[in-house]
Amino acid sequence: MTDIEITKSINMLHIKDVAKKINIAENDLEYYGKHKAKLPLHLIDDEKIKTSKLILVTALTPTPAGEGKTTVSIGLNEGLNKIGKKSIAVLREPSLGPVFGIKGGAAGGGYSQVVPMEDINLHFTGDFSAIEKANNFLAAIIDNVLQIENHPIKLDPKSILWKRVMDMNDRSLREIIIGVGAKANGVTRQDGFNITAASEIMAILCLSNNLNDLKNKIGNILVGFTYDKKPVFARELKVQEAMTILLKDAIKPNLVQTLEGNPAILHGGPFANIAQGTNSIIATKMGLSLADYVVTEAGFGADLGAEKFLNIKCKYGNLTPSAIVIVATIRALRHHGGALPNELNNPSLEKVKIGFANLERHIENAKKFGIVPVVAINHFVSDTDQEIELLIELCKTQGVTAVLSQGWALGGNGCAELANAVVNAAQENSNKFKPLYDWNLSIKEKIEIISKEIYRASAVEYTSKALADIARLEKIGLGNLPVCMAKTQKSFSDNEKLIGAPNDFSITVREFEVASGAGFIVPILGNMMRMPGLPSIPASENMKIDENGEIFGLS
Repeated sequence: MTDIEITKSINMLHIKDVAKKINIAENDLEYYGKHKAKLPLHLIDDEKIKTSKLILVTALTPTPAGEGKTTVSIGLNEGLNKIGKKSIAVLREPSLGPVFGIKGGAAGGGYSQVVPMEDINLHFTGDFSAIEKANNFLAAIIDNVLQIENHPIKLDPKSILWKRVMDMNDRSLREIIIGVGAKANGVTRQDGFNITAASEIMAILCLSNNLNDLKNKIGNILVGFTYDKKPVFARELKVQEAMTILLKDAIKPNLVQTLEGNPAILHGGPFANIAQGTNSIIATKMGLSLADYVVTEAGFGADLGAEKFLNIKCKYGNLTPSAIVIVATIRALRHHGGALPNELNNPSLEKVKIGFANLERHIENAKKFGIVPVVAINHFVSDTDQEIELLIELCKTQGVTAVLSQGWALGGNGCAELANAVVNAAQENSNKFKPLYDWNLSIKEKIEIISKEIYRASAVEYTSKALADIARLEKIGLGNLPVCMAKTQKSFSDNEKLIGAPNDFSITVREFEVASGAGFIVPILGNMMRMPGLPSIPASENMKIDENGEIFGLS
């Protein structure tokens, strides 16, 4: 059956019955129909968090189709519950752009899904809409400031850093001219749209610890500069109260369920190649308050989402991961071993052995944070027993346990062995976690540590614009923020064609963006875009809805 057919074959529990499993009183639920609810922030218990285990699921460098981190995360959560552990999956919300563009859905797959899948993949509880409205309200205020001739803040239109957003892939909106026509239409200037998941408001929501923290972070957004080069922050435009009002419900995590009726929390959805790529601190703390194990995931390969989770999110949230799971697939190893796109399903022990260099590097990187990872082999029907056995043996040479994960086909029963391996790893790794760098180092030092320790670059080069950006950031007091690298997800390097485990390469920092509200700066490597385009055949072409409102084609 297809993913959506599987979800329709399951009788979902009422969300109040899901909540009972983690001792949430019915009066604490804010219902969004029968199968979704928001959770109040007072359920976060700082003392309980200290005793719970946080499990991070990441991956090797993925193929364009992805390697199934969400599916493994949900399957692992089901497996932990199968072996008697009280576990919650805490995940990101899907973005409509990729759902209608390439992915077709992002709620897991097969028998490892969160439901109601259609709602989760579409408008869900309106969090993305609220983020979009708050973002665009600030954009409207900025243009209103420009329109008022005698406004005390002399904002230079050419210096404005803030863009509008929408939750759809629309390449035509990347660069636009606004304020065209009569003077009453606003100041004519260059502008553009990002996708909502790339909004700094999304990053702020996911790195805030409470409503007041959210408000303060919004106030710290750098929107641009005056004509005499002084920075202008959102608080000077007196917008943080109104923007927080728009986000007062979006800050609350969303409770849903897995196909096996276990609780799952979904909240936030920043991309990992341009932002921190993980769900919210609040949702993670909520899960740790309500269960003994929390399974969460970070986007793309471990060089992106996991690095940012461990160096940025964990420090802002005072979180300590107990285990890291690296998802690997035989097809991705074939890819990194040189298989062409039409050969990814063709068995090849030689290509798996060569491609292991990529996974090996991710394993070594995880150990640099003080944690010995577990490798989850996400099973595909094209895998051979010989290839799986080879991968398990190769992992043993690195002192790492590799376990076959069959959550897609078998749900929790297919992930019980993985769950036991993760429980053992969490006990062995307890309190050994350490971040990779000190935030107080210079911007260049932080970039070089990540580039050389995680990517294994031999050198870092900077354009003249990047050097000017560094000087400006340090001048206005933002040099002590962590760095959130914007880089292709297809390679350790900034060249997506360098697959496997490249060596002796240099990376080039083209320029910087700043997310002073969220609390990080963004070095741009290569031509990274914050507004994706649609593929030649969007996933939306395979979606249908009948006269009864039944949806088909989501995955």
